[in-house]
Amino acid sequence: MDFDTPVNRFGTHSVKWDMMEALYGIPHDRGLAMWVADMEFRPPAVVQRALQDMLGHGVYGYFGDERDYLGAIKWWMQTRHGWEIDTSHVFTTHGLVNAVGLCLDAFTAPGDGVVLMTPVYHAFARVIRAAGRDLVECPLKNVAGRYEMDFEAWDAQMTGREKMLILCSPHNPGGRVWSEADLRATADFARRHGLILVSDEIHSDLTYPGHKHHVMAKVAPEIRDRLVMLTAATKTFNIAGAHTGNVIIADEALRRSFVARLAALGISPNSFGLHMVTAACSPEGAEWVDALMAYLDENRRLFDTAMNAIPGVRSMKLEATYLSWLDFTGTGMGRDEILKRVEKQAAIATNHGESFGKGGEGFLRVNIAAPRAQVLDAISRLQTAFADLQ
Repeated sequence: MDFDTPVNRFGTHSVKWDMMEALYGIPHDRGLAMWVADMEFRPPAVVQRALQDMLGHGVYGYFGDERDYLGAIKWWMQTRHGWEIDTSHVFTTHGLVNAVGLCLDAFTAPGDGVVLMTPVYHAFARVIRAAGRDLVECPLKNVAGRYEMDFEAWDAQMTGREKMLILCSPHNPGGRVWSEADLRATADFARRHGLILVSDEIHSDLTYPGHKHHVMAKVAPEIRDRLVMLTAATKTFNIAGAHTGNVIIADEALRRSFVARLAALGISPNSFGLHMVTAACSPEGAEWVDALMAYLDENRRLFDTAMNAIPGVRSMKLEATYLSWLDFTGTGMGRDEILKRVEKQAAIATNHGESFGKGGEGFLRVNIAAPRAQVLDAISRLQTAFADLQ
C-alpha cells in the first residue's frame, strides 16, 4: 500500500486543489492545499477494481437489489465496531451533509432550535441556517488542549424551542474520541430536553492507537426512540466524491417520518457509490484502513511535535481524524497576521477556525492526510513563517 507517492490532482476538478487560488489567492504552482477533508491517497485497490468492472461492463443503468451493499455495511459495522444492525433500518443518501438536511426536514420545522457543540464541522451550521432553523451554539470547554462537554452550562441555555441535537463523534475539528460517559451524558441531555439526537459518526473508522470509537446506538440503546445514526465509508476510504452515506434508524416512528421525506424528494443513491462502498467494506478494505492509520499516526506525530515547538502554537492532540486543529491564540497575533503568515508566506490553504463556530477563533484546521513529504514541507514552511517566535 503506497501512501508516499504523490498524486497530481490539479486539473481534475478537485475543489481542494483547483479552487485554492480562486478562494485563497495562493498560486497553484507553489501552494499546498490542506483544507478540504479528503485525502491525497488513492483508495484501496478493491475499490478501483470495482470501478474497472463497471467500466468494462459499459452500461450504467438504474441500480437494483441492494443486498450486497447492505450486507457489506452490516459486516463492516459488526466486525469493526461490534454493532449489529438491521439492514431494513438503513437508508442511503447523497452523503452525510445531505443526510443532515433530510433529518432537519423530517424531524424539525422552520424556526425550531438545532443544537451544535461548537466549534464543530462547519457544514452543519450552513445547512441549519439554509433550512430556516435557529442555530443554537453550545460551546465546548477547552481544558488543557482537549475538548470537554459542559452540560451544566448547556442546560441553562435551553429554552424549550430546541428540537434537535447534532453530535459529531469523533469530533471534527478537535479530533476527540468521546468516551462512553460523554455519550451517555449526551443521550441524557437529549432526553432531558426532548431533542432528536443525530449522531454523525463519519470519522469513526479513523481512530489512532490507544483510542476506540463508541457507537452511540450501542452506548445508549434506551434512546432509540429519538436516535438517528449517520455513517459513511467516504471519509474512511477517500471516496467522498461518491456522495454516499447512510442514515440508520431503529425506531419505527422515526423511520416512517424519514421515509416520507425521501419519497417526497425523490432521493435515491447513485450506482457508482454503491459499488465502491460494497467493495471497500471488505477484509481487503479493512487491511488498507489499518495500514492507513499507521501511516497517519506518524504524520500526526511529526506534525504535532513541530507545531508544539513554535512558541504560542499548540496542536490539539488527535485521537481520531486526519484534521489537525492548530491553536494560535498563544502567539498574541490577530487573525489577519496569522493568515498572512500561513497563506501568503507559507502558501498553505487551511480552514479558518471561526467558520466552525464559537470557540474556533484563533484556530486553523490543517489536513495531514497526505504523503509524508508534503507534511514535512508544510512543517518547514510554517516553521519559517513563524521563525521570529523561536
